[in-house]
Amino acid sequence: MSQTPFHWPVRIYYEDTDAGGIVYNANYLKFMERARTEWLRHLGVEQDNLLEQGIAFVVRRVEMDLRRAARFNDALTVTVTVKMLKRASIVFEQEILDHAGLCLVKGEIVIACVDITKMKPFAIPESLMGVLSGAR
Repeated sequence: MSQTPFHWPVRIYYEDTDAGGIVYNANYLKFMERARTEWLRHLGVEQDNLLEQGIAFVVRRVEMDLRRAARFNDALTVTVTVKMLKRASIVFEQEILDHAGLCLVKGEIVIACVDITKMKPFAIPESLMGVLSGAR
């Protein structure tokens, strides 16, 4: 599924870095999750509304390639691209780019739609599937 990537800006703060002033690697996952949340919000989907319906998106698998380090005060862009949309999951490709557009981090994240009471896979509702499919 090809689409124009969604772009979300992020600035690196002291709290994001380790003692050496370099972004702590787990924080890249936080930036990616925030970008996915903002992508959904951009599409008109609020995750708290999904929770009220008894469903949630949860991370099922993460693959991340750390290519270059980001540092304090860097202005970065996190991209969100839907690689594959399945009945009960979404595969995302995400990149974290520096101010010049150089890829610092590349990731593939699989998100599962689950019934929050049973924590079992749940088909993405048709209305939501339509919104996600139209986001190409």
